[in-house]
Amino acid sequence: MSELSPEMMQLLFGTIIAVSAAAAIFIFVNPYLSGETQRDKRMQGVTESRTKRTQAGARDEELQNRRRQVADSLKEIEDRQKAREKVTLRMRLLRAGLDITPNAFWMASAGAGIVAGGVTFYSTPGMSPLIAVAAVFVCGLGIPRWVVSFLTKKRQGKFTNEFANAIDVIVRGVKSGLPLNECLGIIARESPSPIREEFQDIVEQSRVGVPLQDCFERTMQRMPLPEMKFFAIVIGIQQQAGGNLSEALGNLSGVLRDRKRLTQKVAALSAEAKASAAVLGSLPFLVMTMVYLTTPNYILLLFTTKTGQFMLMIAAFWMTCGVLVMRKMINFKY
Repeated sequence: MSELSPEMMQLLFGTIIAVSAAAAIFIFVNPYLSGETQRDKRMQGVTESRTKRTQAGARDEELQNRRRQVADSLKEIEDRQKAREKVTLRMRLLRAGLDITPNAFWMASAGAGIVAGGVTFYSTPGMSPLIAVAAVFVCGLGIPRWVVSFLTKKRQGKFTNEFANAIDVIVRGVKSGLPLNECLGIIARESPSPIREEFQDIVEQSRVGVPLQDCFERTMQRMPLPEMKFFAIVIGIQQQAGGNLSEALGNLSGVLRDRKRLTQKVAALSAEAKASAAVLGSLPFLVMTMVYLTTPNYILLLFTTKTGQFMLMIAAFWMTCGVLVMRKMINFKY
């Protein structure tokens, strides 16, 4: 074979370089010209949007499941409460923090009624015996029940004021790695009354094998407050479905503090109206007492004559109506 001339060699190398450059340009440019890049981008966008929709759907489904669990828990608690609508005297005494039996309560009420009736009958001679009978019923039935209601309300107020701090103890304990039962034990040992007594009962019941949900249900019977219901629902859902307990209880603590601030704001706004209602409600009794101390013969006509007793009954009726109207005006629901 004859050797190629330099011109042929240059032409051959030039042709190879040109063909290689054309092939490289074709390889890089062809996807854009044929639409493969746009197709890949569209496929990637469709895949990403489908993944996002799947994740969003999973989050929505999880949120709906939690809402469904909350609704079921609320319905279950409401059904159980409706089944126990009749509150016994023993339960009312427990809510008031009184460690006495119903028999002792009835005996004390009967004794107070008899003493009040006897004192009224012998200290006001010449008056109608109906006044003494009314004193027996008021001091034997009315005042003891009012005292129990007053103590119950006072005890529930103390519980509400300190409950958010107790929840914060659980939040900090869970974040530091302590189990829930140990956090409840800390509250039972170090919290003020009445939170200490209620959580001591929860801890003692859980130690003997009672489930926490049943323990909280018994506590809600003694302390039927919305705050306690929220707490029991959060604990019940966390045990059934799992989740971040510290975050859930932290949110609950914030809600309880907001409710407390709202309660204090309502109390401040209605303080003037309550003071006015108290003055108007007590004014007739104060005037009657002052008249009796200065001129008893003048005021006793209302109690010794039939006309005076009839006027007292009418006055008591309209006084009761006025007090109920004022109570309706100064009580705010929130």
